[in-house]
Amino acid sequence: MSLLFIDEHVLLLVIRLVLMCSLFPLGAAPVKVEMPALSPTMEEGNIVKWLKKEGDAVAAGDALCEIETDKAVVTLESSDDGVLAKILMEEGSRAVRLGTLIALMVEEGEDWKTVEIPPPVAATQATPAPAAPTAPPPHPPRAASTGPLRLSPAARHILDTHGLDPQLATPTGHRGIITKEDALNLLKKFPDSKTTPVTAAPVAAAPSPVATPAAAPLPPGSRPMYPPQSIPGKPGAPGTFTEVPASNVRRVIAQRLTQSKTTIPHAYATIDCDLGAVMQLRKEMAKAEIKVSVNDFIIKAAAATLRELPEVNVTWSGEGPQALNSISISIAVATPKGLITPIITNAADKGVQEISANAKVELNTKARNGKLLPHEYQGGSFSISNLGMFGISEFSAVINPPQACILAVGTSRAVLHLTEETGALSTQQLMTVTLSSDGRLVDDELASRFLDKFRANLERPQRMTLN
Repeated sequence: MSLLFIDEHVLLLVIRLVLMCSLFPLGAAPVKVEMPALSPTMEEGNIVKWLKKEGDAVAAGDALCEIETDKAVVTLESSDDGVLAKILMEEGSRAVRLGTLIALMVEEGEDWKTVEIPPPVAATQATPAPAAPTAPPPHPPRAASTGPLRLSPAARHILDTHGLDPQLATPTGHRGIITKEDALNLLKKFPDSKTTPVTAAPVAAAPSPVATPAAAPLPPGSRPMYPPQSIPGKPGAPGTFTEVPASNVRRVIAQRLTQSKTTIPHAYATIDCDLGAVMQLRKEMAKAEIKVSVNDFIIKAAAATLRELPEVNVTWSGEGPQALNSISISIAVATPKGLITPIITNAADKGVQEISANAKVELNTKARNGKLLPHEYQGGSFSISNLGMFGISEFSAVINPPQACILAVGTSRAVLHLTEETGALSTQQLMTVTLSSDGRLVDDELASRFLDKFRANLERPQRMTLN
């Protein structure tokens, strides 16, 4: 009888558990998809487009979304099989830090609609942060307002732009300085910028004359420290500006250019090359329906010269020079999102025709459409920047670290030349190139030898392997 009594209680307990599970089903365990590092210098990325929708089946290797890195737009592939359950970062999400959760997947056969969404850790940590500025009372520094007003440039800009009386601001800065935050707090109290001074003037009748000299005193011959910022939705006044958000690519370009010019001792050398033989060879190849550009010959000549002078085919690391085993030429390409350098790998082992075919795919198709993969724009040993198509006669380029050199190529020009043997005048097609070299790796003598051999290879293209 007691056993029957226990069995009945166990049965009731089982029924109760079944009912609870049916009413409150357990969520499916998620497979986290986080923002990955798609380039060595990447710190954050932008979600450009999701290629899968919630509920879509996903196999390992399938494209999940397109992510804009600091170099290009890269396709993120799934590393697991399953179902895309929840997209946490929608299309257009910007500045998503590495390791941030962007989506959730569940295993095949699980109900993707019941996926367990982890709590937003970043949001809970960021919650107490806004409380810090409001905690310190603004009243103790108020005593500093009895003397001359002291404003930071940003605070003065905000108050002048919106016509606010500085006497109404509560200074919280060091030694009674009115900071940018103080000006913004005052702007929140009086959002109607142009009517605020009229109502505030009778309240502070005595200090109002002081407000005029507070904004006026400037040292003789000085100029404003800032241009006023234009207000969205209103016509811009003379001297105003509009902030333009910088893309990840633009920010990284700015960082690397600054790094290059401030940490690399640039040295420059210039030489003229006769393109007569290249032009004639191009005509002969065109008759055989082989189309190659002058830039293809320049790439081949640079690669052949690097093979002859391997001491130029080096990079700089924190401990010193590193000799490279392969010759890969980086080609600077301007895209709507910024400059990128796709690579012609093993260029010294390729003919001009193969270089031309690779350049057309890498430059015209992938680079300009932002479809380059990381290995297609990282790891070059020598860079070439050609502005000849824009009519630039000559220029100096900035070295692409950690490479040792970059070759700046100008346009070709017709020059009259006096032949010494016959004394007759002839026309030459000259092109000016400038080598920017890292003085730590390539000294002036080595740079001169490189340019001399480069010119010899370019002026006698038959010396190079064409096919």
